[in-house]
Amino acid sequence: MRRTGKDEFSRKVEENISRLQDILGVGETFDVILREIRVAGKKAALVWVDGFIGDDVLQRVLDRLFMLEPGDLSPCASSKLIREQINYAEVESTDNFEDFITMVLAGNAGLVIDGENQGILIDVRKYPGRDPDEPDLERVIRGSRDGFVETLVFNTVLIRRRLRDPSLRAEIIHVGKRSRTDVALVYLKDIANLDLVNQVREKLKAINTDGIPMAEKTVEEFIVPRRNWFNPFPLVRFTERPDVAVVHLLEGHVLIIVDTSPSVIIIPATFFHHVQHAEEYREGVPVGVYVRWVRFIGMFVALVGPPLWVGFAKRPDWLPEFLKFIGPKEAGRIDIAVQFIIAEIGVDLIRIALIHTPNAIATALGFIGALILGEMAVEVGLFTTETVLYTALAALGTFATPSQEFGLALRLSRLLFLVVVYVGGLPLLGAAFVLWFVYLATRRSFGVSYLWPLIPFNAGALWTVLVRQPVPTHWKRPAVLKPQEMDRMPKEQTRRRQ
Repeated sequence: MRRTGKDEFSRKVEENISRLQDILGVGETFDVILREIRVAGKKAALVWVDGFIGDDVLQRVLDRLFMLEPGDLSPCASSKLIREQINYAEVESTDNFEDFITMVLAGNAGLVIDGENQGILIDVRKYPGRDPDEPDLERVIRGSRDGFVETLVFNTVLIRRRLRDPSLRAEIIHVGKRSRTDVALVYLKDIANLDLVNQVREKLKAINTDGIPMAEKTVEEFIVPRRNWFNPFPLVRFTERPDVAVVHLLEGHVLIIVDTSPSVIIIPATFFHHVQHAEEYREGVPVGVYVRWVRFIGMFVALVGPPLWVGFAKRPDWLPEFLKFIGPKEAGRIDIAVQFIIAEIGVDLIRIALIHTPNAIATALGFIGALILGEMAVEVGLFTTETVLYTALAALGTFATPSQEFGLALRLSRLLFLVVVYVGGLPLLGAAFVLWFVYLATRRSFGVSYLWPLIPFNAGALWTVLVRQPVPTHWKRPAVLKPQEMDRMPKEQTRRRQ
């Protein structure tokens, strides 16, 4: 078969059909369908992937094509067909054969006609998917119950429903040499820092891999710098809530939405982005402040509680009189630090087992792990009672962390501190705390310090992090993002407030 250029259509429909059959495997794979038809007396072919297409819409398009008489398309058959004959809204043409193949595999129906050096794409996609429901990891007591799903188009609609701004942009970038996965770069054109937008866009376009079957997680590992591959603390934030995504867009952040995933990437993200939750803004200001501080305390206890307790249990003479109760009353058979390390691994083992356990018996397994195993470990002398107590408190603090990735990073840090205090006691633990803080202070998320607004210090921004602010007074966009427009409120509203 004589081939035209790599990306060009032939004016002979037989050659185009032959190329489609060869490339798409028509006849070899059951779900790619190519139907040869006649349109206005001309030989043509319609190709699509079964399962992507809405049959009722495609049938109406075919009915219209079969009604055309010879001469209805002359001259400029393709453009006239799109403009006057195909009674469907989403129709376009392309003269690039490779793009035509990509769009067919993405779910469009493709039409080629004899004598035309371009193909027609009819977007009659009907994606398999589920209805939006509330994300398991980001539940709120009162508020919206919809969440992102695995379909890219649905996710952008959920954002536009909350943000009817003409400056909202959703650029499509195809990632993966074989998968050609749709990845959307979403931002507000008149607010987001365009240097940041360009940086993220270039990183997405530079991804060189066959495919991204793990969706947003694979994208994250490609776009973060190589030196951070083994950094347990996430440099981007994930969310499955459209309202959270829109709040970050209004602040000047950039979103990455990957088709087939309900998790949206928020860029950039700092340490303090991972410790806030939508629930704080669904309650009144005093309640929101209280909930935020309870969460902070829980996270602090989860990070430093067990290591400090072990350190002081090893050196009770360093404790003031009113804290002399710290430490086991009887010496155990295993070093107290080793007990905590074993207990931490046991909690993770229970968590992993629950993930892989059917829902019908997950609750029973949780009771077995949390109650029976813990009690029996104390009875046989493997653990002291305090070990079980403080491990449980640390686990509560970890699960109270809004970000799953950040909570696991805290858990790994706690394990490291336990090893350090086992090896060197309290002095070495103090040095480890300092090094941990310095490590975080030197991290950057797409040009933004990971510990901002603590480092570099910004008193006003830090106050809004520590104390949940009333929404009407909290109208400044984060300066660290360098947004084009600092105020969230229109200028006339700002003057009125002043």
